[in-house]
Amino acid sequence: MKHFIEAIQKENIGVVKEREPLSNHTTWKIGGPADVLVEPDSLESLKRLMELITIHKVPWRVIGRGSNLLVADGGIEGVVIKLGKGMDNLEIDGETIKVGGGYPLIKLATIISREGLSGLEFAGGIPGSVGGAVFMNAGAHGSDISNILKEALILFPDGRLEWVKGKDMGFSYRTSRLQQESGICVEAVFQLEKGEKEEIVKHMQANKDYRRESQPWKHPTCGSVFRNPLPNYAGQLIEESGLKGFQIGGAQISTMHANFIVNIDDAKAEDVINLINHVKETIKSKHNIEIETEVEMIGRPKENE
Repeated sequence: MKHFIEAIQKENIGVVKEREPLSNHTTWKIGGPADVLVEPDSLESLKRLMELITIHKVPWRVIGRGSNLLVADGGIEGVVIKLGKGMDNLEIDGETIKVGGGYPLIKLATIISREGLSGLEFAGGIPGSVGGAVFMNAGAHGSDISNILKEALILFPDGRLEWVKGKDMGFSYRTSRLQQESGICVEAVFQLEKGEKEEIVKHMQANKDYRRESQPWKHPTCGSVFRNPLPNYAGQLIEESGLKGFQIGGAQISTMHANFIVNIDDAKAEDVINLINHVKETIKSKHNIEIETEVEMIGRPKENE
């Protein structure tokens, strides 16, 4: 790892931080340190970083803005790549927009609505990056990324850089092929529609207000924790099981929305994992339904740090 860090520092590829606490980079405010965190400042820097990762055989993974992510208390071995400044370009060409993977999704939705473009209203309250949204096929209010993605520029682990059509992304509920192929969404092209600016802004604001009024954002959270086992809803099943407000350590099932786990008192990843397992066991026992997590859990336990 020492030789790898020296190599990337010589390349001047962006911000490089050793032993960086990932609690600083997740919306849950939970997570041990990354051996090294790198924020490449351009596509060329990212490509060079991936070349060095391959040469030095260093484990790696990408994070966006850290939503929908639980990092273990022991942190992450190897390199954590975070797309941010320098990879947050935005171009608007009529009803088509091209945007960098590091661009904040909420900010994008707000700007686009003011341009009188419709299609991103659902994203007004999703606290992630564009790249992460494509990776997870983020969605809300009956729509998702698959409905608007025309194509995406993907960097694959073997160094291939390809434009992949939306129809070839393998989208399904909170899923894309990138999750199986470890592809990095560098840039996305969204196809939107012209609309009445006031109506679009009003619609998006209504979505934001709904999230603010029905979901807990006063404490750190990652968004919805469990996938909806349709036709059932995870939050409803959890609430019917009497688990609202149930707490382990500093992690609590929200009293406002049962599909949210909030960090109310310096929660550790272990607290959240234990709470998730308790919910799974309870739902299985009471409803004979196996629910799966929507949040991605990564990293190593603290004892292996």
